[in-house]
Amino acid sequence: MTLEIGSPAPDFTAPINGDEELSLSALKGQMVVLYFYPKDSTPGCTTEACEFRDALPDFSKLNAKVIGVSKDSVKRHDNFIAKNELTFDLVADLDGEICEAYGVWVLKKLYGKEYMGIERATYLIDAEGIIQKIWRKVKVKNHVAEVKATLEELCKENTL
Repeated sequence: MTLEIGSPAPDFTAPINGDEELSLSALKGQMVVLYFYPKDSTPGCTTEACEFRDALPDFSKLNAKVIGVSKDSVKRHDNFIAKNELTFDLVADLDGEICEAYGVWVLKKLYGKEYMGIERATYLIDAEGIIQKIWRKVKVKNHVAEVKATLEELCKENTL
């Protein structure tokens, strides 16, 4: 199944921070920026996470929650959060079901070798749980600013 703009966002419940869990359906009523990234503490993933952290006050003003997802363990996430002073939740998709549901577990190529991995992607989900925007094969540079601008535009359209 390929997700498209206008599709319901697949629900999930998964571990976050310590021994807590997060359910996407529990966030109904607010916008959600759900971003998928390959691995904690790698250069691109750290830059992206820190840029989301720095922009979090702007996202909060727009009633949007930022959530990161990778297949790293909760312990790795906790270390990544502490090291980079992240102020949003990171979901540990240990079995890969969330990545599969969102179509980001893909065949990748690096230096002539093929392997399965997470394609960097972001989904903007509205307060009703409907996907409003999808960014695939994300390049980190300027991505957070683009997500924020899109969210601001959607909020303007919905308040007029």
